[in-house]
Amino acid sequence: MFDTTLRNAKDRIAEPIARRMTRISPNTVSLIGVAFGIGSAIFAARQLYLWGLAFWLINRALDGLDGLLARLHDKQDDFGGYLDILLDFIAYAAIPLGFGLGAASQNIYLALAGLLSIYYLNTASWMYLAAILEKRAAHNPETATTIVMPAGLIGGFETIVAYSLFFLLPQYLLQIFIIFSALIFFTVIQRLIWAQRKLS
Repeated sequence: MFDTTLRNAKDRIAEPIARRMTRISPNTVSLIGVAFGIGSAIFAARQLYLWGLAFWLINRALDGLDGLLARLHDKQDDFGGYLDILLDFIAYAAIPLGFGLGAASQNIYLALAGLLSIYYLNTASWMYLAAILEKRAAHNPETATTIVMPAGLIGGFETIVAYSLFFLLPQYLLQIFIIFSALIFFTVIQRLIWAQRKLS
């Protein structure tokens, strides 16, 4: 919901660092980032929540840096965008799974299954819609992403907040899983209504 505004602010802060990073490729930054994401999931499984939170935030910082690096050094390409989103989804799936393994609770397992199912639905809702918008040559230069991502209630920033709450409030993990799943489902409905109005 706030992604474009916050991305612009983040880029202004990170640009001096990114301009000096001339010897590392954006894809390498993406791969380092997913390593931190997997590390965060491992810490979640072992209930080392502060370490997990730190690795999660580093993962998100590197995820923002790779795209900026590509734009500043004229290294943008479709493969880099594809790799970036693929690695993002590895981290997005691994961390809740880590919490599920660490909690070892049937209720958490059920909530986790619901959350991952909603992820599957959400991915279909925006990826196929993005493909249709690409077919129609839709483009928003403000997004600075490889493909058009239809906005919704839950975006990148809100996901960072939700995952941070997993680590900060593990005693409420079940409730956070359920609330986050409901908000993502609402986002899917938002996109469906938008698509019906714009594409019919």
